[in-house]
Amino acid sequence: MRAALDEARAALASGDVPVGAIVLDAAGTVIGRGRNEREKHHDPTAHAEVVALREAAAATGDWQLSGCALVVTLEPCVLCAGAILAARIDRVVFGAWDAKAGAAGSVVDLLRERRLPHRVAEVVGGVDEQECASLLAAFFSERR
Repeated sequence: MRAALDEARAALASGDVPVGAIVLDAAGTVIGRGRNEREKHHDPTAHAEVVALREAAAATGDWQLSGCALVVTLEPCVLCAGAILAARIDRVVFGAWDAKAGAAGSVVDLLRERRLPHRVAEVVGGVDEQECASLLAAFFSERR
């Protein structure tokens, strides 16, 4: 989670919502890093998770990331949950829960939806939750 928080701080420094993500291979090596870059690239899909998944796929030369884990500072939204499922990620660990748009248990649970062809085997939420949530709260309080 420390590496994901570093990515979130980098997003904050560039003026984007402070969310960071990393992808780890089965050996625990970081193979993808991402941070929110929607403002930077004017891209509505440039969420931290999507950026990290793209980098991991490029590093492995395969879109299928079975055996990999995604660690992210905020509960994935519907867009990111779809990308996680498409990439065949096995484990998702996240920090802060997202009561407005969370798709890993808060609002909906797409990551473990039985009617879909792939499910994430393990989802762990609330890791370093206070630190992850504090970054987001500070960002949004400055915007109000």
